[in-house]
Amino acid sequence: MRPNIITEAGIPTRLNQWWSSIPFVTSGVVLICGTIYLLCLLIGYDSYAEICFLPSAVASRFQVYRFYTSVLFHGSLLHVLFNMLALVPLGTELERIMGSVRLLFLMFLLATTNAILHLTIAFLVAYNPLYPAPYIVHECSIGFSGVIFSMIVIETSLSGVQSRRYAWILLVLFQFLASNVSLLGHLCGILSGFAYTYGLFNFLLPGPSFYSKIEGLSVLSVCVRRPGFILCTGGATYGQLPTYSNTSAAPSALINGNFLRNISSWMPSRQTPTAQEGEDPRFPGRARTLGAAGTEPTGREASAHLHARHTAANTVRADATVTADQVDTFDEELKKLVAMGFEKTQAEVALAAADGDPNVAIEILMSQQG
Repeated sequence: MRPNIITEAGIPTRLNQWWSSIPFVTSGVVLICGTIYLLCLLIGYDSYAEICFLPSAVASRFQVYRFYTSVLFHGSLLHVLFNMLALVPLGTELERIMGSVRLLFLMFLLATTNAILHLTIAFLVAYNPLYPAPYIVHECSIGFSGVIFSMIVIETSLSGVQSRRYAWILLVLFQFLASNVSLLGHLCGILSGFAYTYGLFNFLLPGPSFYSKIEGLSVLSVCVRRPGFILCTGGATYGQLPTYSNTSAAPSALINGNFLRNISSWMPSRQTPTAQEGEDPRFPGRARTLGAAGTEPTGREASAHLHARHTAANTVRADATVTADQVDTFDEELKKLVAMGFEKTQAEVALAAADGDPNVAIEILMSQQG
């Protein structure tokens, strides 16, 4: 027999494929945080006391801007590198489910609620009558890890895993393995994540029509047409992204192997030419799940494959806006799912992931509960 021809992709090619597979908002946050750190490094800026989250400064001088500057700045190269590598798998998974605009709003909401919780708990602990600890209101915290802890809790909930100890385990491990770690900042991130999953923030969450209006703004048309932008009603716009999921493992990006898979995907790999035959040029790679070969797909994996076939069968749209009829239909199907007993937030996310198909959404919700 004729031997197979071995092809090997170089590291730059693998890096480019890995980066192009990251959705729009997630990659944007990585670029912003990385750029801010590099600029601070180049100009020698190290006055973190001016931009960190400092409870005493927020309360006494009402410096609310610290809610958000403290999230975007990092103290060292390892700090920003580790946070961004943890964000990529988490943000990619959540952005594929929620959509780009919804995830951006969620990050803003989590940064705000984390800061409010941090401020409240810091003052309660600092001035409690039993064991006052006034030093805690003068502790300076920076970094994106608080939002990442919130996202770990949310991704764990959406994946349907019953045990939710992963974030708590990471909280304890970081305190023992790393120095200068903000225990209160990470704790508030976990609490915000649980508050979101239990529906305590539902009154702060806008409906699908709000996101569709944002996506339809002419000033954002350039962003909407960018590769990797995912509509909140399901589906990518111009750059179709490979879909993958594995709900059989623990969902936390630092535990279930997604973090290691993203690192390993940079390395060169060998493939035969038959593995690339019939490859759709719109999809980098084979668009297959990252689970074990030969296993039966879960409900969430099945919905991901259905969505991939649906988007591949249609031509690329010239206009990425969502019509009012689509929004009304989405709202009606959402009300039906809520009437069936499903939690509103999870039902809305499942329906968006199913591209508006209520049957697929029910499969996703049932697989989460199972």
